[in-house]
Amino acid sequence: MSTAAAPTRIAPRTTRSAEASAVSSAAASPASDATQRMLRGPVLPTLLRLATPNVLGLFANTVVIGFDGYIVGRLGAEALAGVAVVLPLAMLMLQMSAGGLGGSTTAVVARALGAGDTHEATRLARHALVLGLAASLLFTLLFSTPAPYVLLAARAGVLAQAAGYAGVLFSGAAAIWSVNVLAGVARGTGQMGAAALALIATTAMHLTLCPLLVFGAGPVPPLGVAGAATSTVTCNALSALALLAWLSRRGQPVRVLGPGWQWQRATFRRVLQLALPSALSPILSNGSIALATAYIAGFGSLAVAAYGIAARLEYILVPIAFGFGGALTAMVATNLGARQPARAKRVAWTGAAMVWAVTGLIGLWAALWPQAWMTLFTADPVVRAVGSSYLRIVGGCYGFFGLGLALFFASQGASRLAWPLLASTVRLLIVALGGYAAVHVAAAPPETLFGVIAFSLSAMGLTLAAAIHFADWTPRASAA
Repeated sequence: MSTAAAPTRIAPRTTRSAEASAVSSAAASPASDATQRMLRGPVLPTLLRLATPNVLGLFANTVVIGFDGYIVGRLGAEALAGVAVVLPLAMLMLQMSAGGLGGSTTAVVARALGAGDTHEATRLARHALVLGLAASLLFTLLFSTPAPYVLLAARAGVLAQAAGYAGVLFSGAAAIWSVNVLAGVARGTGQMGAAALALIATTAMHLTLCPLLVFGAGPVPPLGVAGAATSTVTCNALSALALLAWLSRRGQPVRVLGPGWQWQRATFRRVLQLALPSALSPILSNGSIALATAYIAGFGSLAVAAYGIAARLEYILVPIAFGFGGALTAMVATNLGARQPARAKRVAWTGAAMVWAVTGLIGLWAALWPQAWMTLFTADPVVRAVGSSYLRIVGGCYGFFGLGLALFFASQGASRLAWPLLASTVRLLIVALGGYAAVHVAAAPPETLFGVIAFSLSAMGLTLAAAIHFADWTPRASAA
């Protein structure tokens, strides 16, 4: 009661003193050192320093994508086609959990830390984790049954393989959502190494466990495609627990498990304001892929298997772009939290140029030597021929695909997602309308559909690049 009676001018002075003490305490922590580098360090070296562990960790994820294709390919064309049908929805979950909610968590945590508010950063991280668990339950309910894969034109043996894989993978969705949200928290604090180590550990465990569960050995029975999904869920769950323990240690600027848990509608709303539009982008992108898969299914199961192998290379580009993108989101958000919009724009273009160069070179390699990729996964000459045709046509546009992904992550850090969503919508409409015209109106060969897909990737990247060029990233008063 005596505090309430104190002179009014003393309360602001005490508050300022407490805030200064909190900021000073946070500045002594390694996370605050990382935040200061993002705010003050030279752009390119700082971006490379942050992106390198991300790229290494996500390269490990890339190994998993290729390794799973290799293992499942040994089970036959039906198994490959079944996993290819599930792949768009599996990648939707990965992109929504890692790039959607996980990336949004990075952005809001980094912006709070950039503004010097560690308590708000902690509240945001905790609320994001709860939202991730809720989203995982939705994926389990929607995609763990065969019904969605019937809609994607899976039939007979292909449907059985798809159902076996999806039933396990989406039943364990909580593990995948949790590890990706927690990695987003780590990136938001500038601790890219912790997030990368979790991905590397997941990969190391999966490389051992996956073939054991798929083919069986000794007392372990062969589980087929379900074994690959079981390994994915198990390894992600172990990494999520390890990352949770790391982020709950004393001395962390954002301590996920600790005292002071309070549920606040405003905090949930703040995460969702960025996470919901962020989640729409992978829905639109994977809608494009699902539509393309449905159109290609009209050419037979071998064509679907070929597309699944060839398009798997695009899913490798996504982790590469995300490796830089996680750093872009954190640096852009931190600088905007500190009201440095010009530096935030410079960071965005520097990172986007790097991603464009790397993904463009990979696409050029794929277009010139497509057989080098296809022979890794199948010996079927028809599957190889169709997949090689796809890569020759689409590979040259992979640089624009990478450019669009990088600029999406930069826009996420800026909390400006209207244009990225428009760019993804443009891609979806081109595939939907152009694909329908090619397959059902003109009855054209697969190469025509592949040309439509290539054009959609280019349109997405160029639309977003033009939008970012003219965008005003001056922080809004409400985002301060």
